[in-house]
Amino acid sequence: MDYSLVTEVYERIEGTTKRLEMTDYLVEFFRRTPKEIIDKVVYLTQGKLYPDFMGIEMGVAEKLAIKAVAKASGRRESEIEEDLARTGDLGETAQKFLEKKKQLSFFKKPLTVERVYQTLDKIARVSGEGSIDLKVNLLAGLLADASPKDAKYIIRTVTGKLRLGIADMTVLDALAIAYGGGKGAREIIERAYNISSDLGKVAKAVAEGGIEAVKNFRISLGNPIRPMLAERLSSPAEILEKLGGKCIAEYKYDGERIQAHKSGDNVILFSRRLENITSQYPDAVELIRNHIKAREAIIEAECVAVNLDTGEMMPFQELMHRRRKYDIEKAASEYPVSLFAFDALYVDGRDLTLEPYPVRHEILEKIIEQNDRFQLAKYMIVDNTEDLERFFEEAVEAGCEGLVCKSLGGDAIYQAGARGWLWIKYKRDYKSEMTDTVDLVVVGAFHGRGKRAGTYGALLLAAYNHENDTFETICKCGSGFTDEDLQNLPKMLEPYRIGHRHPRVNSNLEANVWFLPKMVIEVIGAEITLSPIHTCARDLIRKGSGLAIRFPRFTGRYRTDKSAEDATRVDEIVEMYKRQLKKIEAE
Repeated sequence: MDYSLVTEVYERIEGTTKRLEMTDYLVEFFRRTPKEIIDKVVYLTQGKLYPDFMGIEMGVAEKLAIKAVAKASGRRESEIEEDLARTGDLGETAQKFLEKKKQLSFFKKPLTVERVYQTLDKIARVSGEGSIDLKVNLLAGLLADASPKDAKYIIRTVTGKLRLGIADMTVLDALAIAYGGGKGAREIIERAYNISSDLGKVAKAVAEGGIEAVKNFRISLGNPIRPMLAERLSSPAEILEKLGGKCIAEYKYDGERIQAHKSGDNVILFSRRLENITSQYPDAVELIRNHIKAREAIIEAECVAVNLDTGEMMPFQELMHRRRKYDIEKAASEYPVSLFAFDALYVDGRDLTLEPYPVRHEILEKIIEQNDRFQLAKYMIVDNTEDLERFFEEAVEAGCEGLVCKSLGGDAIYQAGARGWLWIKYKRDYKSEMTDTVDLVVVGAFHGRGKRAGTYGALLLAAYNHENDTFETICKCGSGFTDEDLQNLPKMLEPYRIGHRHPRVNSNLEANVWFLPKMVIEVIGAEITLSPIHTCARDLIRKGSGLAIRFPRFTGRYRTDKSAEDATRVDEIVEMYKRQLKKIEAE
């Protein structure tokens, strides 16, 4: 398949602000793609070579890419750097210089998708002495045979700045239409994706074998399952009503959620975002290896920093010292962890995701050999508000964020990759003021003035609308940022900068700078109010009004453990607002 067909589609997608058009372009593209390479095409369209959990990155820094562009175009590196300073986009710079190439190539090799993928794969895997020169030569070789437009997208791909903004859900929609007979097949295809976390593998299966092929997907050790998520309520009475009058309440620990895969002595740990974090928690690996009695298992647990001298749990920020590439053993001794297991998804060949939670919990209890550092999450079965409230206060006193209340019903399956009312977070009471934090997505920015000249004065933040897969603005936030934050923000956000409002962003405000909806930050505010400007929950409370956070403030916490689609949802904001009103009325 000619790579120019790929860049043609990328250009069309980049030029639209309509999500349905984006999906239509993908459908047409997938139908034209040979089935044997559809997985590679899907990965490339995501800006990667493999699913994230495999941890294989292209590893091409901007400096290295500049060398390759210079070599392919016959120009000096300084010329490339000067133009890059003007454009801010090395892809555009590469296109420009290859259009003005000094020496034409007489023997160009055909540039196919297969060749581009294989070359990028070589670049990702090469290491050791001489690896930089080899990477430059491999990339320059591709660029020399590329059209200027192809070169633009190759450079954007290798530097991690493809910027198409195509969400996984959009790809699933396109696959359902292209190969499953319509959007009705989306649920089956999504189930396969949720238990494999491998969009390319799913695409190839449905392209080659149709819907029956994806129906046969099975859980596989080493392939993480997309995590189940919880809804949020603040009243014990409402929680019990939602869960049929009785539930199992568990401590909600202030740690890092991990999914552990054990096969014999081999243990792999995945983060909430399905990154392989095994190397960062060697002590957690040992705990799982030695205290899970099953030969094969996939369990979920909260990994919490603890003071081994006192047994006290430490805040999440302390755990982040473990997120490093070097001095792991030193970090493990300074910030040891304990594990609190709360779910079993697979045990010795048995898929438990379609079993009700009480069955999963009972099996989990049987396969864990508990000790001081590896235990079940503390739980209690409750059927009245007084017990639930007391258990909540106990959890907070112990250093937890609150509780997660779970259904005991026969339909309480593990909803991989979904958020539902089978699990409900109970964190703290909402009063007339906003006392709970929310996780919001950075979608735009406004230039600073005075002391903030040269950086961003405020960020435009949005909540996630899961029903139509869009991001709806809820506030401009300029408070809570340290001088260091303000200095670093432009650099941190540069990889996500785009030239126009993203089609998945719903905004009435015109930001000075727009971003792909990627970065998530934690925010607290004074209260949630009706807004004639912001689009969050527009028309749901009152015609012509949305919801906004009044006096928002950045807490200092960058939610690197969350994707944009894991941010606080619009319906959660609506519930928070309604409860806030009830509190005001009661007072």
